[in-house]
Amino acid sequence: MATISPALPQLPPTSHQPRRYDGPSKQEVADLRREFLNPAIFTYYKTPLMIVEGQMQYLYDETGRRYLDGFGGIVTVSVGHCHPNVISAVQRQNETLQHTTTIYLNPAIALYARDLAARMPGELKVCYFVNSGSEANDLAILMARAATGNFDVIALRNGYHGGSMQTMGLTSHHTWKFNVPHSFGVHHALCPDRYRGVHGYSDPLAGPKYAADVQNLIEYGTPGKISAFIAESIQGVGGVVVYPDGYLKAAYEYARAAGGLCIADEVQTGFTRTGSHTWGFQTQGVTPDIVTMAKGIGNGAALAAVVTTPKIAQALASRIHFNTFGGNPVACTQGRAVLEVIDSEGIQANAARIGARIKAGLEKLAGRHDLIGDVRGMGLMLGVELVRDQATKEPAKAECMQVFETCRELGLLIGKGGLHGNTLRIKPPMCLHEADADFLLEVLDEALRRV
Repeated sequence: MATISPALPQLPPTSHQPRRYDGPSKQEVADLRREFLNPAIFTYYKTPLMIVEGQMQYLYDETGRRYLDGFGGIVTVSVGHCHPNVISAVQRQNETLQHTTTIYLNPAIALYARDLAARMPGELKVCYFVNSGSEANDLAILMARAATGNFDVIALRNGYHGGSMQTMGLTSHHTWKFNVPHSFGVHHALCPDRYRGVHGYSDPLAGPKYAADVQNLIEYGTPGKISAFIAESIQGVGGVVVYPDGYLKAAYEYARAAGGLCIADEVQTGFTRTGSHTWGFQTQGVTPDIVTMAKGIGNGAALAAVVTTPKIAQALASRIHFNTFGGNPVACTQGRAVLEVIDSEGIQANAARIGARIKAGLEKLAGRHDLIGDVRGMGLMLGVELVRDQATKEPAKAECMQVFETCRELGLLIGKGGLHGNTLRIKPPMCLHEADADFLLEVLDEALRRV
């Protein structure tokens, strides 16, 4: 008797009709890219995907095929592709004034700084705008060194902070480091990974135990004084590593006792992505001295920021420091519109609700598929680590790639990360609906079944 194959997952219906694409063909674009773009940039998938349109949580290729965006342009699209409120605000600004620098007064940057600072705790009230997460982290280290008079920095193994020369030194993945001089004064503490580390999920004191390595590193690897301790609030590129309770609190205490400032890298976790809080560091019950942010800050705009206290900010006033495009009126208008959408559409509550639905579904999948070693994350920042053996935790890199490719085939786009590329990264626009969450889970179930 013939076996009846189960029906394949179907994308939820939508009323949006993509525009007819009449630009260069996919092959022509690939040829142009090969000839005129730097070969260091790469594409996902064995057969590269060409995206020509986006609408909220969906993306469309040149044929009009629709995909659920489960990665948000690498955790960058926060409130939805081409959100109508964001687009209308930006169009008005584009028609009025596209660029001035901060050498002139302009209301866009002033109003945006006020609204952004209002979302920060404590004395974190001074904003400095730049264009990317790498720039923001680079500036934060300069600011910390200028404010403290110290040089050494503590970062975390498995962390990622950017691709500039200085942030490459902060980053702790050999795959992102060129063989050039970098990392001057940077020391990397143990990654507080409860799945792969020495202190696991069952240890209630895992947080303080991991943090003790920060103190050990200060005592043995530095002059006893540091300028900064920097950490992502949840590690992103490293595979969605969530720290055990109490880790940042203890690590911050050690850093401050050594004269250092505490920097929270909120490039991926910020702007309500965790669901429970506006900022990821709030999940650990701490308040940093400097916060860096990018990606979701502008829903796709080239916008980033460093927010700190008035006292620390004053350190930069001892010299000239300037960013031509930082605080651009179009970018600031887009950033402010994103804040308004987050409030008016209940984006944080949606991230919490839909994120919990997806995470619960992933945990059920873990009970059916031995390939899943660990499910972790908060809100709509989730990771699924795949392993070949539950006991040895051997990374399932090839299998992860197979699941990744099958998801695309079935209409779901997600990311992957971790040093070995064996962790599926689920970080979609935060406007997802329940039907989208269910489709995502059905696709993952089918992709894992095929492996």
